[in-house]
Amino acid sequence: MTKRTFGVIGLAVMGENLALNVESRGFPIAVYNRTASKTEQFMETRAKGKDVKAAYSLEEFVKILERPRKILVMVKAGKPVDAVIEQLKPLLEEGDMIIDGGNSLYEDTERRTQDLEAVNLGFVGMGVSGGEEGALHGPSLMPGGTAAAYQELEPILTKIAAQVDDGPCVTYIGRGGAGHYVKMVHNGIEYGDMELIAEAYDLLKYCLGLNNQQLHEVFSQWNETEELNSFLIEITADIFKYIDQETNEHLIDYILDAAGQKGTGRWTVISALELGVPIPTIFAAVNGRVMSAYKEERVTASKQLTPTTTDFTGDTQDFINKVRDALYCSKMCSYAQGMALLGKASDHYDYGLNLAEDARIWKGGCIIRAGFLDKIKNAFNENPKLPNLLLAPEFKQTILDRQGAWRDVLVTANQTGVAVPAFSASLDYFDSYRRDRLPQNLTQAQRDYFGAHTYERTDKPRGEFFHTEWMA
Repeated sequence: MTKRTFGVIGLAVMGENLALNVESRGFPIAVYNRTASKTEQFMETRAKGKDVKAAYSLEEFVKILERPRKILVMVKAGKPVDAVIEQLKPLLEEGDMIIDGGNSLYEDTERRTQDLEAVNLGFVGMGVSGGEEGALHGPSLMPGGTAAAYQELEPILTKIAAQVDDGPCVTYIGRGGAGHYVKMVHNGIEYGDMELIAEAYDLLKYCLGLNNQQLHEVFSQWNETEELNSFLIEITADIFKYIDQETNEHLIDYILDAAGQKGTGRWTVISALELGVPIPTIFAAVNGRVMSAYKEERVTASKQLTPTTTDFTGDTQDFINKVRDALYCSKMCSYAQGMALLGKASDHYDYGLNLAEDARIWKGGCIIRAGFLDKIKNAFNENPKLPNLLLAPEFKQTILDRQGAWRDVLVTANQTGVAVPAFSASLDYFDSYRRDRLPQNLTQAQRDYFGAHTYERTDKPRGEFFHTEWMA
């Protein structure tokens, strides 16, 4: 029997789809799942007639792989990944490679990389974005580890990744946990994007009273614009027209307004706090999901906490256009925050990230794929040390041209009592970043007053600290 070029452990939908993707590109595949019945079902259905060989023990799985072995692990992040690695280690030989394709915490990836390289085994932590369809037809792939490990995998990864006008949506991200770190921030940006779209929907539905057909038409039109063309806008338009089989009504109106999360958005916020990078839009998105979980309390509060509001009385189409502009400005702030975090993390962890390439590989396959990623790529190609996307000429002018509409939308939201935490956080981020003086001089005075924490002076060189006896 011909040895298998590539192996996949874990046959949930993502694992199955990635295995079929690899096989469809001409690479013989071996598969293994802890539950044998799952493997049997896969072989009898989706893998039937394909160049896939099943193994029913890890020993058998390892034996049918050609060397150096390349094994993709697609199991739940955390302890299950560690368990699979510990089971594989005694079965592998020098130079064999394990690839973790789940949403693992980058710190776990750093630890696993050190542990496996110490026994001459390769380890690649690889972010995979695109959901089930992307995994099957072409995801965005973010592999981190050693450059040598990536070179071994490159012939396969470049074939299975999404293909766009400037190449496959995969690149060598950087050392250690860089791949999973970039995927984590990708997901943080995704959180921000989704929250902003939800707030735009809320404004159009509750301020203007648009019905689902009208919402479908608005988002479809937005998806045809250069600014907002994206996967998330596209699927949002589709969602508004979907009719529920059970009720024969629009399904969106029957979905409970309590959003779940798997942790990557929260990890992004924690890392940003640790590195001292402001990402208020992403934080607002995470907080929005947390708040949504308090459904029963919100229902009770809605009957008691009646706000003083005014109904919207302006021009409907003009407000739709303003929401579109506010959404674009806010999205740019969300991406700017994510890219700034990647830049700081790259320096702090010595990842050596190429932010232009990171933006490029998000152009296809992944959840945040969008038309303006080309502009982000170009901005960092023109200036790899660009401190913030808001300073890139095109984005700077775009926001300056649209900020009036952005501010008007926030005023209307406040007057009508519609919560828009991510829109607000984005505008606050813009306004804070553009100010040459913030009120934290008072904060420093207070800290020095009660705790002698010292302060710097505007009329003295930076790095000189002073203390005042305020009660003297």
